[in-house]
Amino acid sequence: MRRSVLVRFLGLSLAVALGAVIATAVIATYSTSEQLQGEIDTNLSQLEVDTRIYAELSDYATDHATWQGVDKLVHQLADETGRRVALTDANGSSIADSAKMLGASPDLPSVPAATIDAREQGGVGLLRAQAVAGVTVRSMAPVTKPVLASVAAGPGPYKSWGLTDQELRDREQLAQQAADCYRAQGVNATVSGGGDLAPQLMVESGKTPEGVAVMSFTAADSVRPDGCLPPGLYAPSEKAVKVNADEVQRAESCLKAAGEPYQLSQQNGLGAVLPPDRTEQLTTQFVDCTTTARSEALAPYVAPTAKLYLGSKSTFNVFSTEGLLRTAATALGVLLIAAVVMIFTGRRLVRPILALTGAAQRMTNGDHAARVPVSGKDEVARLGHAFNAMAASIQRHDHQRKAMVSDVAHELCTPLANIKGYLVASEDGVVPLDRELVSSLLEETSLLEHLVADLQDLALADAGMLRMHPAPRDLAELAGQVVAAHRPAAEAAGITLTAATNGAAPAVVDSARVRQALGNLVSNAIRYSPDGGRVVVGVRRSGDDYLLTVTDTGTGIAAEHLPHLFDRFYRVEHSRSRATGGSGLGLAITKHLVEAHQGTISATSRPGHGSTFTIRLPAR
Repeated sequence: MRRSVLVRFLGLSLAVALGAVIATAVIATYSTSEQLQGEIDTNLSQLEVDTRIYAELSDYATDHATWQGVDKLVHQLADETGRRVALTDANGSSIADSAKMLGASPDLPSVPAATIDAREQGGVGLLRAQAVAGVTVRSMAPVTKPVLASVAAGPGPYKSWGLTDQELRDREQLAQQAADCYRAQGVNATVSGGGDLAPQLMVESGKTPEGVAVMSFTAADSVRPDGCLPPGLYAPSEKAVKVNADEVQRAESCLKAAGEPYQLSQQNGLGAVLPPDRTEQLTTQFVDCTTTARSEALAPYVAPTAKLYLGSKSTFNVFSTEGLLRTAATALGVLLIAAVVMIFTGRRLVRPILALTGAAQRMTNGDHAARVPVSGKDEVARLGHAFNAMAASIQRHDHQRKAMVSDVAHELCTPLANIKGYLVASEDGVVPLDRELVSSLLEETSLLEHLVADLQDLALADAGMLRMHPAPRDLAELAGQVVAAHRPAAEAAGITLTAATNGAAPAVVDSARVRQALGNLVSNAIRYSPDGGRVVVGVRRSGDDYLLTVTDTGTGIAAEHLPHLFDRFYRVEHSRSRATGGSGLGLAITKHLVEAHQGTISATSRPGHGSTFTIRLPAR
C-alpha cells in the first residue's frame, strides 16, 4: 500500500501484457519453425511438380462440368509425384484428397496453394484462341539444323476445347492429309497426338541464317501459301460455337444496358465483341461486361471453382483442431496467471475500501467517532485521510450543535426564570407590581427578544436566506451613526467612544447589516473594557478594500481563544461582572454578515493591552 494505485494497476496490466506476449511468442515460434521446415523441403523441382499438378487439374476443370470422377486423377498425380493433393470447394468441403493414400495428416494447410477457376483461367484463352487459331512456325534449333514448326489444332499445344470424339477423329484425318501434302512437296511433316489429344502437325521449315524464323498465318485465309492446310483443321467445336454465341449475347446485353459502344467481329466461325476503336484503352465497364459474360457462358460447361492444397500441413493454423486446442491452452495459462495476480493485488486494494465501508456504516448508525486506520501515501490512503477529516468535522459540528442547544436553553431559561419568579412573587403579594418591577420584566423580555432575533439571523445566514439590500453608502457615515447610537451606553459604562475616519468611503453595502455588524463589535468592546477605557471605530482605505476597525483598551484575549471567537456561544470568561449577559451569538452573526458582503473579519489581541477587530470590505 505504499505506491500509487495507478502505478499498481499499470504494473498489473504490464504483467498481463507480458504474459500475452510470451504466449504469442511461443505460438509464433512454433508456427515459424514449422513453416521454415516446409520451405526448406521445397526446391525448384518441387515447384515444377506443383505446376504440373495445377495444370492437369486445370485441364480437368476445363473439360468437365463437375469435379465428379476427379479422384482418379488426384490419386494418380499423388502417386506419380509423391505429393499430397487435395481439392475443396469454395466453402471448404472436401472434393478429393490423397492424404489417406500417402499417410499424410488429414489437416489441410492454412492457406491453399492455388485456386482453380476454369471460367477465369480458361475463358480468356479458350474461345479467343479458337477464333484466331492458326499456324506458327518458329525456330527450335541452332542454324545448322532443320527448323521444326508446331501446328496446334486448338487453343492449347495439345488439346482443343470441347471437341467430341468424332471431331477429334475428323481433325486427325485432316492433319494427316496436310502432312501427306507437305511430304508430296518434299517437306518433312509428321502428325502426333491422337486419342483425346488434338492432332499435332510438325512441319520442317528449313534453315535460317538468323537462327530464328517465325511466320504466322491463320486457317481463315482462303488461299494458303502452300495449299496444304485445310480450313476444317481449325474449325471450332460445336460446344465452342454454342458457348461463344451465349457469351456474345450476354456481353451485348450488358454493354447495351451500360451504354458502352462496341462492335462485333466474326472470325473462323466464332464471334467476338470488340471496342469500336482498338487503339483506345478499354473502359472498366467494357472489361467487366465481357469478363462476366464469358464466365457466365462457360459456367455450365466447366467445373466450379475449387481450392488446391499441396503437401502436408505446412503452417500452424489457429482455426484447426490442434490450433484451437493449443490456443485455448495458452489462453487458459495467461488467464490463470492474470487471475492469480488480480486476486493478490485485488485483496490488497479491497481491504482499505472495506474498512471505509464499515466506518461509514458505523457513522450512519450514529457512531461519529468512527475512524479508519491509514497507511501509505497513495490514492486510497488519501481517501482514508479525507474520510477521517470528514468524520472529525461531523463529530465537531455535532458537538457544537448539542452545545448550541444547551446554550440556547440556558440563555432562554435565565430570563424566563426571572420573569416567572417576579410574576409568581407579585401574584402571592410578596413583591408589589410597581413601576420598578414592570421595568425589570421589560428588560428581561428585551433580552429574550434580542436572543430570538440573533437566533433567527443565524438561521437565515446558515440557510443562505439572509436578506441583503445593497446600495451605494458612505462607510465613514455608517461608522459615525454606530458611534452615536452606542455613545450613551459607553458613557454610562465610563468608556470613551470615538470615530476615526479620513474623508468619505463610498461602497455598495447593505447599510443596516453593516451597522448591525459594527454594533455587535462595539457592544462587545464596551462590555469588555474597564472604567476609563477607550473604544475607537476606524475607517480607512487599503488597496481595493476598506478596513473597518474596532479597537478597545480592554483586558485583551488570550491567543488560544482567538481561533474560536466567531464560533457560536463561545465566550471568553472575564472577572468583570459587566462581561456577562451576552447571547454568545453576536460575533458568529457578525462573521456571516461580513461574508455576505464578500468580506472577511479577523481579530488581534494581547492580554492586558486590548483587542482590535478588523472588517475588510471590497471598495465597489
